[in-house]
Amino acid sequence: MGRIFETRKHVMFARWNRMAKQFTRIGKDITIAVRGGGPDPAHNPALRRVIQNARAVNMPKDKVDAAIKRSVSKDAANYEIVIYEGYAPHGVALLIETATDNPTRTVASVRHIFSKYGGNIGISGSVAFMFKRMGVFRLNPTGIDQDDLELYLIDHGLDEMGEGRGEKDEPQLVVHCNFPDFGQVQKALEERNLAVLSAQHEYICLTPVELPEDQAKEVLELIDKLEQDDDVQTVYHTLA
Repeated sequence: MGRIFETRKHVMFARWNRMAKQFTRIGKDITIAVRGGGPDPAHNPALRRVIQNARAVNMPKDKVDAAIKRSVSKDAANYEIVIYEGYAPHGVALLIETATDNPTRTVASVRHIFSKYGGNIGISGSVAFMFKRMGVFRLNPTGIDQDDLELYLIDHGLDEMGEGRGEKDEPQLVVHCNFPDFGQVQKALEERNLAVLSAQHEYICLTPVELPEDQAKEVLELIDKLEQDDDVQTVYHTLA
């Protein structure tokens, strides 16, 4: 077990510190999870995962409960997940995950941002081969026997486990699994009563691109503008 490689996500612009945007993203995730499996977290693993992630961004419990209630109302938005692909400046591939109730509006907005900041939106499949969809769990390593946990999780679908860092440079234990094994690993961690900080489906970059800081800044500016869009949930990239 070693240090997990993770592409740069939190280095510039403090993108993930925008609390209102984080809460909006979590709210959409809650709606999608409730629509798919019902409002009871005890019987909806996807909803349990989203609630964990809400805690990770300090979303108040009353806001989480309100989002669940809105999700079962007849007026709740019907979001669908749409993936867009393209290139940022200097050949960095981007995969943009959106949750939208109006794909026509969303693609127009995404295309405009690409054009304005020196990128090019692509067709489906144009960059997806550069990523692998995986389950990613981040844990507080305090009190964990990492060798014992690694052996335990191997029987439940573990692909890789290693050390990582959080947004505030705090130590984390990062667990990767293949996407089809996400539920097994989630259940295994729950059975051990481990403190899971976040649990996500992520597109992991297979071949990172190294750029000098001035060029990386151009790429990160485009990523930042995409992440500010109301319909964009997450932007994955190949920038090292």
